[in-house]
Amino acid sequence: MATGDVVFFEESKALMLTGGWAASDDMKVAICDNTTAPTAAQATPALGDFTQVGAAGTYVTGGTSIGTWTSIVVEAAGTVTFDSATNPTWAQDASNDVDAYWGIIYNDTDAGDAALAYVELGGPVDMSAGSLTITWNASGIATLT
Repeated sequence: MATGDVVFFEESKALMLTGGWAASDDMKVAICDNTTAPTAAQATPALGDFTQVGAAGTYVTGGTSIGTWTSIVVEAAGTVTFDSATNPTWAQDASNDVDAYWGIIYNDTDAGDAALAYVELGGPVDMSAGSLTITWNASGIATLT
């Protein structure tokens, strides 16, 4: 997997197709270290399966919202686009963690914080030495045609 690739968990694909999430569900990106590396085949992926970086400096537990389900999943002319106008950013701070490896996209409204996908950050990323921004592709995070 290359740095910056977004990989959807296999179970989240099934959940999307069965209508498992509500339009108002808040989707977030949490930053995690390399204690547990995500894999697409994880049986029931959830944010709790991973270790978030320390809540200090500019990072708060739970990460950053990228929008509600209905605002990030759009269908037009038979193509479904998963996208967000929010590129999650954490400003440099001396108190930030120094070992960011993964961005976990998950449903914060879901009681179990079900995870949708992950992005490799090319870690370890030292958030105390510089800002961390996940910039989504201009064509969207993902498309389904």
